[in-house]
Amino acid sequence: MSNYKNHKNKIDKILNREISLEENVLYFLKNIEEKNYLNAYNFVFPESIEKAKKVEKKIFSGKYGKLAGMVIAIKDVIAIKDKPLTCSSNILRNFVSLYNATVINKLIAEDVIIIGKTNCDEFAMGSSNENSAFGKVFNPHDTNRVPGGSSGGSAVAVAADLCDASLGTDTGGSIRQPAAFCGVFGLKPTYGRVSRYGLTAFASSFDSIGPFAKSTDDIALIISVIAGKDKNDSTSGNQTVPDYTNNLNFDKKLVIGIPKEYFSEGLYYEIKDKINEILNKLKLNGFVIKEINLPHNEYTIATYYILTMAEASSNLARYDGARYGYRIENPKNLLDMYIESRSKGFGAEVKRRIMLGTYVLSSGYYDAYYKKAQKVRQVIKNDFVNAFKSVDIIITPTTPTTAFKIGENEDDPLQMYLNDIYTTSINLAGIPAINIPIGKDKNNLPIGMQILANQFEEEKLLQMSNFIEKEILKSD
Repeated sequence: MSNYKNHKNKIDKILNREISLEENVLYFLKNIEEKNYLNAYNFVFPESIEKAKKVEKKIFSGKYGKLAGMVIAIKDVIAIKDKPLTCSSNILRNFVSLYNATVINKLIAEDVIIIGKTNCDEFAMGSSNENSAFGKVFNPHDTNRVPGGSSGGSAVAVAADLCDASLGTDTGGSIRQPAAFCGVFGLKPTYGRVSRYGLTAFASSFDSIGPFAKSTDDIALIISVIAGKDKNDSTSGNQTVPDYTNNLNFDKKLVIGIPKEYFSEGLYYEIKDKINEILNKLKLNGFVIKEINLPHNEYTIATYYILTMAEASSNLARYDGARYGYRIENPKNLLDMYIESRSKGFGAEVKRRIMLGTYVLSSGYYDAYYKKAQKVRQVIKNDFVNAFKSVDIIITPTTPTTAFKIGENEDDPLQMYLNDIYTTSINLAGIPAINIPIGKDKNNLPIGMQILANQFEEEKLLQMSNFIEKEILKSD
């Protein structure tokens, strides 16, 4: 393992000449090569070695960015200028980005070292990272099991010590679920907290960019850099970005809501027991634990998949073989070019979602499905609005089970979609949530716990995560 606890500790070790940044990058590159069987990366950037030399000079000069020397991997749905942007799809396999996403510009401005682009489910559609045109990603704790999806490569890269931290995206749990399966921290910010400019859209009213890391400290540091209003993204929020890194301690003990709907049948008993153990310790530390109701939780999966598939159908219409991306050779006519390019370029899961999305948007079904789902989305959001009137934060499981076996749900899409039962409601409501690793089950697989807060209250999430990490878990 890399011999530092967090980024601040890493900077101290560089300044004390205990570690060299160039050697640190070489260590990660060697690790990536040795653990290539995990298939976490689609592309690795050897020029990161030269960048390390330049950043190390800046560190010793005393003039360096907040993230100087942090080695970060980027999910391959986020644009980096002059680098591949494939979305792990054959339809974009040879596409190179013409510009940087806003989050990339912000990271570069603070002297990060981008080491590569990570594997993911095609167009971020999946809960297991088995849907990539670049092949499956494997869980580092047990290579017979999935790492979670869609940001599986980003989670594995952090968990397997192939970088310091990474960026992923979360449309219905795609940061939190793989973070839980791989035993790392993963934050889905409030919708609009982080600019989506330069993110390849899956479902535009759901998508969020967020970080994976090995500590709350590093999650707080990264989100403080990438958050904020962006003129290139009209959906980005105007709210002031707090100083997360210097506000990780509580000024009062919080009221914690526990939704009974999240602890019912279907939850793996070891996850339930571990979370109850944490809750009991929080109670002993003066926190108030209060049972709450989220009465429309049963409708979240249906609502989420109707709406996201509709948005996916619309967003992916642009990949037609005409302007960029894969195109079949010698098409008979224009229609043949569209049909064959899309049929061969997209994988099975993406095609399934396009077809279902087109169906729910079609004449005669729009009112019955899409319009009704939009109304239910508001009802689900109102459940959270009401809950946060009496509690500061909410604690739930992140996933119903620990990491399942590769291929276990491949032929059962509905069962696969049910893996998102505890995460999709957060995206429907647009609120922030973080996964924190809280232990392991009898098979030595990581267990994750999810903390939710009201819109733009990431500070509370990070404070609670920090307290549990440093005060509750350290005593275990």
